[in-house]
Amino acid sequence: MKTHQIEIQKFKAAANNQHGQVLFKVDATVAPKTPVEGIEPSSVIVMTEQNARVLMALLKAQLAEFDSKKPKSRHGRPG
Repeated sequence: MKTHQIEIQKFKAAANNQHGQVLFKVDATVAPKTPVEGIEPSSVIVMTEQNARVLMALLKAQLAEFDSKKPKSRHGRPG
């Protein structure tokens, strides 16, 4: 497996697709990352606090969009 360090520079857009996935358009730098011996190889995503807050807002919006497309249950909790 190849591992990378992905540094988010800017989130540009987010959208849902018909496969139940959330897509993000970003500006990012991607560099190969040498695995550390004895640690499972993993890629790393790095971002500033500001970009983390933008990501959280985008995720909330995309999850709300998924929820709005789900049929409302007629059973369960009282309205």
